[in-house]
Amino acid sequence: MIRVGAKYQHLVGNAGCLCHSPQMQRVTKRLSDFSRRGFLAGLGAALVSAGRPGPALAAAPVGPPGKIMFRNLRLFDGKADAVRGGIQVLVDGRRIVSVDATNNPAPADARTIDCGGRVLMPGLIDAHWHTLFAAVPLAVLMAADPGYIFAVATAEAERTLLRGFTTIRDLGGPVFSFKRAIDDGVIAGPRIYPSGPMITTTGGHGDLRVLSDLPRTPDRLSSVETLGGAMIVDSVGEMQTRTREQLLQGASQLKIVGGGGVSSPRSPLDMSTFSETDLRAAVAVAKDWNTYVTVHAYASNTIQRAIAAGAACIEHGHLMDEDTAKLMADKGVWLSIQPFLSAEDSVPLTGPSQERLLQVVAATHTAYELARKHKIKTAFGSDMLFSPAVTARQGTMLAHLARWYGNAEILRMATSTNAELLALSNLRNPYPGKLGVIEQGAFADLLVVDGNPLETIGLIADPDKNLRIVMKDGDIYKNTLAG
Repeated sequence: MIRVGAKYQHLVGNAGCLCHSPQMQRVTKRLSDFSRRGFLAGLGAALVSAGRPGPALAAAPVGPPGKIMFRNLRLFDGKADAVRGGIQVLVDGRRIVSVDATNNPAPADARTIDCGGRVLMPGLIDAHWHTLFAAVPLAVLMAADPGYIFAVATAEAERTLLRGFTTIRDLGGPVFSFKRAIDDGVIAGPRIYPSGPMITTTGGHGDLRVLSDLPRTPDRLSSVETLGGAMIVDSVGEMQTRTREQLLQGASQLKIVGGGGVSSPRSPLDMSTFSETDLRAAVAVAKDWNTYVTVHAYASNTIQRAIAAGAACIEHGHLMDEDTAKLMADKGVWLSIQPFLSAEDSVPLTGPSQERLLQVVAATHTAYELARKHKIKTAFGSDMLFSPAVTARQGTMLAHLARWYGNAEILRMATSTNAELLALSNLRNPYPGKLGVIEQGAFADLLVVDGNPLETIGLIADPDKNLRIVMKDGDIYKNTLAG
């Protein structure tokens, strides 16, 4: 879903979608020469312009982190229904090496952190995120040089991490080089499970071309394809080529657009794009690469077609009916859905996009009720674009789940359950190991919360105040505990 802030509505008029505005067309043309080399150059300029990290963020240390013992804490391990006391957790390097209820002495070379009775929990996971476009406003895309654009994306990656989201699944964008910069410790940000560009058809959600780009020229990529936001395919052969290209670059899973979207005026929510044969081709490529396909789909007919083709996960699914929900449950298909409760959960839209957003909002409650009734494997994702004000609500979106789930269920969904979905990447998993849990051998992605989120889930919605420590991969990026 592509959303435009009220601040920039005058730039798009009443069309309800920035993608087809004259200003956005100029932006797309301006960015159309962003090759992989151009992206890296922009990222390098971003790092220079970004300067030193802010006061709340410590630069990642050179080499492996040392031993850290967390003591005097209440533990939520990502799986339990309640917190446990009398526990201490030892981190050595990138991993958790012990969860100890015997209070053995800390190793002589370990640093000790007294949590003051606060809750220690796993880092949060967002299963539907757009790393490069989440917080880059339209005005920046229109006027800034590439270095500044990537500096804005770099700053948002840091903010995402400091909100407690230590891992995200990126479902559309040229993030491969950005992911590498984070993994190498060049910039701060969450772990990224990248899809690369979303794969769509002519006229499908994600086809952001202007009408002057038609008819399509088979031997030339459009500007949106060159940018890396989407790839347009209209045959089985093209599907095989474009999906393999993303896997070649390091995609951990494939994102296929099966139907219409909120922000695409020419692709209503009820439409379906790829045929079952097309989708089967993508699933076969993913299987050959030992990973999976997730399909963007709102309507029941689109969801059922994706399931028949072998998709492992559905993105959105808000308009599904009961038969479709039962089919998902019977086939063990995941649902990655966003808890949109009102227009406040999106940047303001107008025209057809606003109508479709309200359609999704109206259907959200029923979709979650069906997911619970049929025990569908459900993941949490937020799906935000083009607004730093909206991305700041990432934790608020998670807290919305209290309408349907208990607090422990919510926290499990955003930790160990989302980690199960990420593990479907199988041999393409960029971070093979345990995520979303606090147990021996798991990655050291940890949060210290001022209060008990199992009692008050709203604590997650105010991370600046309530997250006292943020650790990812054994590195501490935020610590406001005294001493």
